[in-house]
Amino acid sequence: MSESDRIFSQPLDHVADFTFNEDVARVFPDMIKRSVPGYPTIVENIGVLGARFAQPGSRLYDLGCSLGAVTQALRRHVKTDGCRVIGVDNSAAMLARCREYLSAQDAMYQELLPAELVEADILQMDFQPCALVALNFTLQFIEPERRLELLQRIRQALLPGGALILSEKLRFADAAEHELLNELHLDFKRANGYSELEIAQKRTAIENVMRPDTLEEHRERLAQAGFSKVVLWFQCLNFASLIALP
Repeated sequence: MSESDRIFSQPLDHVADFTFNEDVARVFPDMIKRSVPGYPTIVENIGVLGARFAQPGSRLYDLGCSLGAVTQALRRHVKTDGCRVIGVDNSAAMLARCREYLSAQDAMYQELLPAELVEADILQMDFQPCALVALNFTLQFIEPERRLELLQRIRQALLPGGALILSEKLRFADAAEHELLNELHLDFKRANGYSELEIAQKRTAIENVMRPDTLEEHRERLAQAGFSKVVLWFQCLNFASLIALP
């Protein structure tokens, strides 16, 4: 169902800002696997974490679900009675393909959690009480001045004993550390077959739409939003995932 990512393989006269359109949806599994170190481990273990925090009859949100990798992991791992996964994305192209992936999963497995897909802007959503929220490489695409507001609304919707799983690309306040980890990330991309042209054009496309924070900024904002505990459970190069507890 997925094609190889060749979107930036030819010189472009103008590199437009990155969007999650049909071209990206078609190659997204290949793109993210070759671009985000540790991505399969993060996704699979969000399913494992979901099994710990799920509560009977509760909702599990996958916000910015794209093609539904986290939704699929939650459906596989969570066995708690009455739970359902709600995947939300503002890209119709991504959701159309997500439905195909979920249908294929339904054909392969039995006794999966029910999943509902919603096309919406998560900044405008009215979140219902929930046991788990996954923001998997989504917050970094939200305008920085809107991030706290979103996290506050998620915190208000979380049930006692629930959790937010937040995965993000990081930047680093220490210039030498930032440079080293950035260069190692570029090495990761080169090792996965991306050319210098592809790397450069992708960087141009994404630099205005994805604005990473430092780990310290994430911790401070989550505390401001009302979370009592933040645990770094995974980091690979400049990509990390946090558990935030109410």
